[in-house]
Amino acid sequence: MNPGALTLGALGLAVLLSCVTRLNVGLLAMALAWIIGVYFVGLPVKTVAAGFPVDLFLTLTGVTLLFAQAGVNGTLQRVAQNAVRLCRGRAGLVPIMFFVLAAVLGTCGPGNIATTGLLAPVAMGTALRMRISPFLMAIMVGNGANASSLSPLAPTGLIVAGLMTKIGLPGLELTTWGLNLAAHSLVAFAGYFLFGGLRLLREPASGGAEIERVPLERAHWLTLAVIAALVVGVVFGNMQIGMAAFTGAVLLSLLRAADEDEAIRRVPWGTIIMVCGVTVLISLLEKTSGLELFTGMLAQVATPGTVIPLVALMVGLISAYSSTSGVVLPAFLPLAPGLAVKLGLASGFGLAETMNVAGHLVDVSPLSTIGALCIASIPAGDASRLLFNQLLAWGFSMMAVGALFCWMVLG
Repeated sequence: MNPGALTLGALGLAVLLSCVTRLNVGLLAMALAWIIGVYFVGLPVKTVAAGFPVDLFLTLTGVTLLFAQAGVNGTLQRVAQNAVRLCRGRAGLVPIMFFVLAAVLGTCGPGNIATTGLLAPVAMGTALRMRISPFLMAIMVGNGANASSLSPLAPTGLIVAGLMTKIGLPGLELTTWGLNLAAHSLVAFAGYFLFGGLRLLREPASGGAEIERVPLERAHWLTLAVIAALVVGVVFGNMQIGMAAFTGAVLLSLLRAADEDEAIRRVPWGTIIMVCGVTVLISLLEKTSGLELFTGMLAQVATPGTVIPLVALMVGLISAYSSTSGVVLPAFLPLAPGLAVKLGLASGFGLAETMNVAGHLVDVSPLSTIGALCIASIPAGDASRLLFNQLLAWGFSMMAVGALFCWMVLG
């Protein structure tokens, strides 16, 4: 059997199982890469293992460890609670505040899933107390967190930056983040005005802050100082973010500002293994010419005028069921340059950014971690079942919205 077709079939199997099972597809991908690469293609084990992204592993581990410490010691939670008090009881401003807060916090480093995990319980609880639609609040906090996902400081942004550089599109971190931020801002505020935001804005203030002010203590100030130093060092000092984050985490541990053991337990090891494992299989796919085979198949059914919405729909559909950062983008972004060449496009930029944006727009569905976190933050019962159905409809509608947005902006 053709090695490229065999490896492509293995990737397809991994993507399918990521949609229908709870198996960590990174483990499966590494096993398949070893079996196919060594026993079918005849490559040395070292050649197959060379596809493991050591730099990405260190970067993701360092960044997630630092922000796990910020979660363990309560810094991010206290910042969120104090920020909401700025609304002074105005119900219409609270969802907007959570969108902005999620976007800002996620952009600084925790990323979309960690930010949602921190904010969703506060946001959904506030919505119930202030009689704000849980669906409206989930749209705002979920899209706010997703708007930050491609920040060059966030885990998914780091993954995408590495993939974009590998396919010949380096230095586009801010452009990628900006396009994703614009798309999520557009759909979030469209949802805000469609589903009750105007009515909330007309309501008078409730007369007091809904969340009690909580002071920042020594550990919280130290944590914020370390995070600020990390951002400044990476943006202006050209520091390697992973090593800088490890240094910050060590400093917080030495100063007893966070529980190191608990922070290590909170690092999303499953996601890191997923991303790195799929990357090993993608590396083998490149070595066996499987990428060229798949791009040729896509080029047969697409035209220069239809490829953007077609790719957006395909990526959105798979992302609705699978991990965007761990499976979908590592699998599809490497296709962009070859597909652009086969269709006669000037570059793969539009295709790559379509994959980035369309893959994330569907992620506020109950089938994704972000939507599930919002549902889990309200009491079980009729309200949670209704929210599940509303977010399911919203998530699938975003496939069409993503295709339209990408076609208009990138087509």
